[in-house]
Order: sequence, then C-alpha cells, then structure tokens
Amino acid sequence: MLTTNIESALNKQIRIEAESSQTYLSMACWAEVHGLEGIAQFMYTQSDEERAHMLKLVKYVNERGGHAQITDLKAPRISYSTFKEMFEELYNHELFVSKSINELVHITFEEKDYATHNFLQWYVSEQIEEEATAKSILDKINLIGEDKGGLYLFDRDIQQLTVTSSIAINPK
Repeated sequence: MLTTNIESALNKQIRIEAESSQTYLSMACWAEVHGLEGIAQFMYTQSDEERAHMLKLVKYVNERGGHAQITDLKAPRISYSTFKEMFEELYNHELFVSKSINELVHITFEEKDYATHNFLQWYVSEQIEEEATAKSILDKINLIGEDKGGLYLFDRDIQQLTVTSSIAINPK
C-alpha cells in the first residue's frame, strides 16, 4: 500500500514521463519537417519509450492500491534554431528527469517504502543510460561542427542507432 506522499510523488513522475514523451514527439516533428529523417526516427522512438516509462508507473501506482492521475501537460517547445540546440535541450531534460527520479527514491527511503524503492531502481539505471546516450550524441554533434556532410552522416548514423536500440529493447 502506498502512502499519500509516495502516491503523490509517483503521480508527479507520471506527469514528467508524459511530458517527456510529448517533448520528444515535438522534437521528432521538428526534425522530420527539416529533412532529418534519422533524427526524427530517433525522437519518435524516444517518445514511445518515455510513454512506456509513464505506463509502467501508472500500473505500479494502481497495483499498489493508489490511483494514478493523468493530468494536464505543459505544451512542449515546437521549434529550434539548430538540431544541436534540440539535442542540448534533450540532454538537459534527461538531467532534469534524473534529478526527479533521485528525489523520488529519496522519498521512498524517508518513508521506508522499500518495495517502491526497489521498483524505482529500474528508472535509476534507465536514466544513467539516457544521460550517457544524450551526452554521447552531443559529443558527436560538437565534432561535426558546421559541416553539412557531417550532419548527413550523423543523421544516417543516428537512424542506425535507433534500429539497434529497437532490436535490443524489443527482440523478435
């Protein structure tokens, strides 16, 4: 059974994960209309992944006797000056999500809710991976600089990263 405090904190995280999904969906749309098909596919995949994270939380709250709340979402940004600016926002957003997960884990310690603490360890590990991926992408973008040929190759490479990640996540 969840305490009111933990249920509230989990519902806050549900909203954050939903907003993350919307943010990446908006980024996918921006990339797609700018001819960056690989980046768009990467962002569509990220959006789906964030929605899955949200649903996992929803199910957990409901199964533990709470009531998952689906609330209004903050509208995501819809335009970027450059694809680099978009990926900088992605990286900063992942840092924000990590901070939120860490605060949630801290609450579970304070409330001695070890079942929820154990459940959240998956999110802790996931955020380490998300931050590392975003940082690696930014490092590559910084190497490219203003080289249009580099952008073309990057767009193709990130599409391959998406295909590889999808296979690893959803083996068929």
